[in-house]
Order: sequence, then C-alpha cells, then structure tokens
Amino acid sequence: MEGKNPLRFTLGKQSSLAPERDREESDVDMDGVDPGVRLMYLANEGNLEGIKDLVNSDVDVNFRDIDGRTALHIASCQGLTQVVDLLLDHGAEIDPKDRWGSTPLADAIFYKNHDVIKLLEKRGAKPLMAPMHVKHAREVPEYEINPDELDFTNSVELTKGTFCVALWRGIQVAVKKLGEEVLSDEDKVRAFRDELALLQKIRHPNVVQFLGAVTQSSPMMIVTEYLPKGDFCAFLKRKGALKPIAAVRLALDIARGMNYLHENKPVPIIHRDLEPSNILRDDSGHLKVADFGISKLLTVKEEKPLISLDNSWRYVAPEVFKNEEYDTKVDIFSFALILQEMIEGCPPFSAKQEHEVPSAYAAKERPPFRAPTKSYAHGLKELIQECWHENPAKRPTFRQILTRLDAIQNSIGHKRRWKVSPLNLCLGILYFT
Repeated sequence: MEGKNPLRFTLGKQSSLAPERDREESDVDMDGVDPGVRLMYLANEGNLEGIKDLVNSDVDVNFRDIDGRTALHIASCQGLTQVVDLLLDHGAEIDPKDRWGSTPLADAIFYKNHDVIKLLEKRGAKPLMAPMHVKHAREVPEYEINPDELDFTNSVELTKGTFCVALWRGIQVAVKKLGEEVLSDEDKVRAFRDELALLQKIRHPNVVQFLGAVTQSSPMMIVTEYLPKGDFCAFLKRKGALKPIAAVRLALDIARGMNYLHENKPVPIIHRDLEPSNILRDDSGHLKVADFGISKLLTVKEEKPLISLDNSWRYVAPEVFKNEEYDTKVDIFSFALILQEMIEGCPPFSAKQEHEVPSAYAAKERPPFRAPTKSYAHGLKELIQECWHENPAKRPTFRQILTRLDAIQNSIGHKRRWKVSPLNLCLGILYFT
C-alpha cells in the first residue's frame, strides 16, 4: 500500500526543484493518516519522540508520497539536523530523488541549511549537479575542465586553506574549490557565472592566469596557474624593508596588473582585497595580482560591500568599512599601504590589533613613516600620501601612478649611475691624466 500511496505531503517547504514552493497548510487531522505520511508530518514539525515511536514500529522510513518525497527530504528542507540524523540512523536512504529529481542535499542547499548540508555530506550524500549545470552539451562553457583530469593525489594546501595544488595535463595548477555559500546562493551563482565569462578574457603578465573551471559537477572549482614562489606576504616577512629601487620595481608590477583590471571594458574590475597575500611571485621574481573572486568583481559605485573574515582589515579603505559608496579608488588606498610596507619592512599599523585598524583609518590616521627620509626620496612619500587620501576622488588612478613610478624609477636609477666613490673618482682622474 505504501509504495502506491496517492497522498501528497503539502505542509511546509517544498522540493527545491518543484514548480511551486512554500505552500502552507495547518490544522492537519492526523487520525487515519497513513503512517508514512504521518512520519513526514512529524519530520516537518521536528517531533523527535514521535518519529522514534514510528520508526521503531512497522513504518517504512523511506516512504514516498505521490511526488516521491521522503521524510528526509522534508527534514532537510526545514533544516532539522537532529531529525535528519535520526532518520539516517534508522536506515533512511541518503540520496532519494523526488519526481523533480531533487535530493535531500539539493533541498538543503537550496534553502541554505548549512548544518544539514554538512551532516548529509559527512554521511555520504552526493550533490546531484553543480548550480551551473546545463542540459545540452553545446551549452557547456569553453573553459570547462573535466574534474577527472585533476589529480589531487599529492595535493598541497596553499594560502588561507582555500587553494590547493593539483596536477592537470602534466603541469601543476592552483585549484580553488567553491564553498557551500556559493552553491546555496542564487545571486552568488549568477555572479560567479559572470565572473567566469570575464576571467576567460583576462590576459596580462601581472595578473594570475585563469586556466579553466569545473562547473558541470560538484564541487565547482576554479583552476589557475600555479606560482611556486608563493605570495608576496611571505616574501616581505622574509626580506624585511626593501631598498627604494626594489620597492618601486615591484610596485610597478602591482600597478600594471591593477591598471589592466581597472581599465577593463565595459566596467572596471575592482579587487577590493588587494593585500600582499593576494599577490604572487613568478619564477623571475615579478609580481602577479591574484584572488579577485566573485565578491570582488564589482562595478563602480557599489553599495554595502561584503566584508569577509578572510580579508586582512589592515589594507581595506575606510569607505568600505563605513558602508559608503565606493569605486576603484579603494584599490588605490590598499596599494599605498603595500608600497609603504615594502619600505618600512612591517605591515601597516603593526602595533595595533587587526580589529583596531579600521577605526584608525576612519579617524584619518595613517601608518607612520619611520624609515629614513632618503628611503622616501624622489616623491615616493608624496605618492603614498596621495594614494591613501581621505577623499577617494583625490587619489590618483593606476595609470597616473604608473607615470609617477616610472619617473621615480628613472630618477633613482640616474642617481645610482652617477654615484661614484672617492677611490673610483681618483682612479678616473689618473686614467685621463
């Protein structure tokens, strides 16, 4: 009887793939209701004791209504972790599909029930498909990578635990696996799709190269070139204060990459998380801008930015923290702090706790200049001060910064070429006499 039961469970949240959702009914009369349907109602209510009584009797824990829905589907929709755990302990199938093809995990992802997602995945649930899955082969993006080609056998975790190293077609690549916050948020999935369309067009020697992505299966992944020399943050910790000529050379690398992103058409790409750990070093020692993810590919004049706990607050412009409108000039502010860090040999406001820095910037405080005056010669100090100006409109663009840095580099180089020691001077005089 239970396998052919024509009843439909209609209380509470519905299948993530159903054409109609969130239908609500009340005052359900449980007298005479099939035990399988009663199990679904109890699962919806989170009635653990009632569920235990039923599953310890003759009820089929995998009972399906006319739509192919099970009690596990219902509990997953509602985000009831204890109910999900109980049903699985009593033999509930972990990946049953309803009439629309949705599984309990798919429903939990749709309704953003993160604890249930983690539990189901821990118990072995497999995602049906990635949020960007397409129905026809001709719709598969050009950048799509077959996940079977990625070898994680000797995978090594990289910065922040987000990226790892894998082998792909004979080379090492950096792979970023997307978290559940992307999979369960339609807006972020849409933004991610837009980002990938843009990433495949980006080609610049000072921007980390995008190689492809996994979008037709879960987990979704972004694959980029792997730079074994690591990030700029580790380099600065190891080297300490840099000579002005070295600082300017590296600053030019950053500025070139950022200028390319800011001059993207039709809208600029705003990094919004420009910091040393998001800048990588290639084999030749040059720098490449990296990790401009979906929350950072924003058009100009965005409002209410998302502040990630992974971001270093030491490098973020004050207008971001104050939830004001902002544009590309937030990256200029961050650049100023990085340039000063190269010369000072320590992060901005290193004596302050991380959470204290935003209020310092908002109060118009800036990191002190402690390095010798000669380290900031040729206009370096003035450039830094303009770049972290309180008024974003008065900060220069990266194109202007490139012009200034080129002039400073030429000035420093000219001075170095003409600087001679007394001994060399005497030798020169003797030679010509």
